[in-house]
Amino acid sequence: MKKQISVVVLDPLAGASYAEEVESLFGEYAEIVVYSVRDGSAIGKLPRADLFAISTDAYGSTEEVDRHVPVDSEVMSIEVTFLWKTLEQLWKIPEGTSVLLVNVTETMAREAITQLNALGVNHLRFIPFYPGAILDEKVDIALTPGESRYVPDEVKMVIDCDHRPCSYGMMIEMALRLNLENLLETEPFLNYAKIVASNHYSFDLMYAKSRSRESQFHVLMEILNEGLIGVNEKGEILACNKKACEIAKVSEEFVLWKRGEDVFPYIPFYQALKNKEEIPESVTKLYGSNISIAVIPVMRKNECIGAFATLQRFNEQESRQNELRKQLLQKGHYAKYTFDDVIGVAEPIKRVKEILKRMAITESPILIVGETGTGKELLAHAVHQASKRSNGPFIPINVAAMPENLLESELFGYEEGAFTGAKKGGRLGLFEFAHQGTLFLDEVEGMSLAMQVKLLRVLQEGEVMRVGGSRIVRVDVRIVAATNELLEENVKNGSFRKDLYYRLNALTVLVPPLRERGTDILLLLDNFKTVFDATFELSEEVKNFLQHYSWPGNVRELQNAVEYFNYLGKQMVEVEDLPPTMFKMKNMVCEKKEEIINSNNDQLDKIIPNQKSTSLFEFVLGQLYEASERDEYIGREKILQMAKKQHLVISQKQVREILIQLADLGFVIIGRGRGGSRITVKGREYWQEQNNKRV
Repeated sequence: MKKQISVVVLDPLAGASYAEEVESLFGEYAEIVVYSVRDGSAIGKLPRADLFAISTDAYGSTEEVDRHVPVDSEVMSIEVTFLWKTLEQLWKIPEGTSVLLVNVTETMAREAITQLNALGVNHLRFIPFYPGAILDEKVDIALTPGESRYVPDEVKMVIDCDHRPCSYGMMIEMALRLNLENLLETEPFLNYAKIVASNHYSFDLMYAKSRSRESQFHVLMEILNEGLIGVNEKGEILACNKKACEIAKVSEEFVLWKRGEDVFPYIPFYQALKNKEEIPESVTKLYGSNISIAVIPVMRKNECIGAFATLQRFNEQESRQNELRKQLLQKGHYAKYTFDDVIGVAEPIKRVKEILKRMAITESPILIVGETGTGKELLAHAVHQASKRSNGPFIPINVAAMPENLLESELFGYEEGAFTGAKKGGRLGLFEFAHQGTLFLDEVEGMSLAMQVKLLRVLQEGEVMRVGGSRIVRVDVRIVAATNELLEENVKNGSFRKDLYYRLNALTVLVPPLRERGTDILLLLDNFKTVFDATFELSEEVKNFLQHYSWPGNVRELQNAVEYFNYLGKQMVEVEDLPPTMFKMKNMVCEKKEEIINSNNDQLDKIIPNQKSTSLFEFVLGQLYEASERDEYIGREKILQMAKKQHLVISQKQVREILIQLADLGFVIIGRGRGGSRITVKGREYWQEQNNKRV
């Protein structure tokens, strides 16, 4: 059944207005009846109703109310206010302007002025006016709640706001008295709240700000990627976001206003509230997952008014850190090349590519050894691209190009205030940036002994500590190092630690210099021509020279040469067009060639005692020469097999001694293990000269 609401007023017109407003909000759930003192309907004992709403001017006293209203009835006062549009109209009037407030009685006029002041209209000078009042000054504006008949004729502007509406607070009170609070969230109620001003302007302003902040706080809690649980000073849970509910497997409705440590016994709320100190992150096992938990007290004027706990699954935390590391990386920290970008068909470089492809799929450190300009960094890029870490970062750094203190902060990062000029907030090191990726250390032989110790620790423990910090950071980094020196010699002379050498030397590959790659020289040259969009051609003499040139700068020098030829602007490049340094070297070679050959012959005469030995030396050198023509290395076993085919008697010991003596002459480079030996440019020239003499 519908509720019964009785509206009791002095004036029937005001009663009709109030009833219309109540009807708009409660009409579906209640019947509204109006009683007026002036028309006599409010005199005598009134019929029973669920609620009586009585205006303050209807009856003169409480005793009179009791005389007319049934005993034990719900009674409340009618509270009126102004519409927001009326206040906005008043706020547009210049400050200090005099305004008549016209009403039926002086009391009602003064009450309206007091209410306007409470609603924030404090910039105008209101003058109460009513029937019988005398106006002794000129006033141009008048405000009246439906009593414009009492406004003096000389007033130029009249703002008639009609009967003042019931306040929103009164409507809320009615809903609560009738147990209809569910109506408070309906559209009519929400719309009514927007059009009428509250009689508690300052309070409502503060309340609105509080609700706004509460709403913002709620939104903030829900967008966090970690669980958040808040308790008050008594340890009662006042907030718990969805992420925390998910991690702790609880519902928000179940936990609110219960003691924090009763619901979450693994969270030390009591300790944080009692000691007023932060509880640092610790890891606990919860439902099979590692959860990191920290508790932070909320302080106000040295008093603890609550605390917040953060919860996060450890694997999610680590995953997000990895994503952030990737975002923090500068552009270019990724591998740009693959093994397809390593140009060459010569056997030495093909062998290197095959070995590195097999090494790439492992997690072991790789040491790339080769002369300057042979393409060690390009191969490091390719290794990363072929590895399981290809989706992770690839970070190259030349460790020999930085002072020790700068290198340390670059590799390991630093905390704020670690040294003069340290960036505010500190900085992550390259090891942290390279997490789950590859760190390429170029010219590793230039690293100081102190830095070698720190690098060794990272390789052994997978941990780094920032400069000026005390916290250990776990990192998962694959090391690829490069050197243009034989680190064994550095170990012998004490400039490189033996333990670090054997850590880095787990997988080692030797990159051949350009002079040992035969026809690859012209192949690379054509590739660089395409890069520079060059159209020049080389004379046969230039081609022959380039194929026998020593290339001390290797591939990098060849690239520079192609660029030089391109800028000459000639269609055919001749010998005289060679870069100055190469042209000078060619002349020096020509002048010294005979001297070198004679010198070599003299040295051979000293170390080769008889004709038989000479034949053995020529045979071994000849085998090395023929192997180089096939772009192959050749080992001692292969040389012995070829000797047996030619019915030449020679032992393995003799082959080893001959190779050593040829190496002393600069004719041969002896390979380690089963890699085989190879002839040098000097050895090739000597062999060709001797062969020409025999012909």
